[in-house]
Amino acid sequence: MSEYDYWKIFPRMPRKITLGDITVRDGFQHLEKFVSTRAKIFYAEEMIFAGCRNIEVTNLGNPYLMPQFSDAEEVLAHLRSERFRKSCAKRGIDPQDLTITVVTIREPAVDRAIALRERGIGPDRCLMMVSTEEEHHFANSGLTLPEYWKECERAIRKCRDAGMQMCGTVSTIWGSPIAGATDMKDAVEFSKRWLEIGATDIEHADHDGSASAPEVYRYFSMILDAIPDTSVHIAHFHETKRVASASVLAALQAGIRHFEGTLGGLGGQPANFLDDCPVPGTGEYYYEDPRYVGLTCLEDMLVQIDEMGIAHGYDVDRVLWLGRQLERTVGHRLRSEAVINGRTLKAGHPEFARPGLKKLKAKFGERPDQKLPAEWAPQAVLPERFRPA
Repeated sequence: MSEYDYWKIFPRMPRKITLGDITVRDGFQHLEKFVSTRAKIFYAEEMIFAGCRNIEVTNLGNPYLMPQFSDAEEVLAHLRSERFRKSCAKRGIDPQDLTITVVTIREPAVDRAIALRERGIGPDRCLMMVSTEEEHHFANSGLTLPEYWKECERAIRKCRDAGMQMCGTVSTIWGSPIAGATDMKDAVEFSKRWLEIGATDIEHADHDGSASAPEVYRYFSMILDAIPDTSVHIAHFHETKRVASASVLAALQAGIRHFEGTLGGLGGQPANFLDDCPVPGTGEYYYEDPRYVGLTCLEDMLVQIDEMGIAHGYDVDRVLWLGRQLERTVGHRLRSEAVINGRTLKAGHPEFARPGLKKLKAKFGERPDQKLPAEWAPQAVLPERFRPA
């Protein structure tokens, strides 16, 4: 092993990760246009066919508040259908290997998930969320934190009895868009509380792009010291300052093995306007410009991880193609750079080469692989003042 080996410098960094897709739920909830049921099914299916095994597909809350998810049951029914199972079989995919998640912010949504489960179309996993900053939590749930924790405890018992998992989200870890700075120690304690009341895993969320790489590394180091089992931790980052890729890297360096994102970096606060009509959503937007709101871009994150040599299980080129299709679905340019520029090719792009180099080297009597003047020494001799101590 070289002394410069990355995994020697960061021994906790994984060589294989899980990358979940939450486009159809978290990505689409922010759009002010209704995405057709057929499109939702298409992107959910195609992400699964491209390698996704952990996918979040809808919100089972009151559709009056978020009408984007008024078709929740149709989407879930398709993913439990014989047609979908046959499509998976053709591609060598076992539907039992999939984890289909729905968001269930409040207990009635959990009850709805259980009823769907009894009909054979329910999810494998529900998700509830707390924010360490109570104003942000109240904006999302309409409850105080103490009352919400008691509701979560009841809901987890119900899920367990119905054979479903429950993911507990901890948000505003690195700051709140409403109240500002927060204390990361609260998030560590909340993570422990989720596991104490029976959650199966924890989504650690930066819901407004407040995180910075040093604080991400510090937080996840704190988390893994307190709760060493990496299988229960998921990193969820939003992108508002173009620095989320640094947060992903810092989380990897700390030892996190499970991430999630959205195609095109879509997502953010639920829309309060849909098509031609105002809708409740979660109230007034707490940002100035929707162009700078969203999640970590799945395509770019996937390329980043792939080019680091970390295993992920995806067909990268298929995901990049899907990202380009999604731009057509939403009707505007999204945030992925990888869908435009592709992957870094080891073979380069010889079609861009300027003609005449071989002839010029021959004219000067140079070998094809020669990079230095022939009369120079094989190794450079640094001036003394530049030499390492």
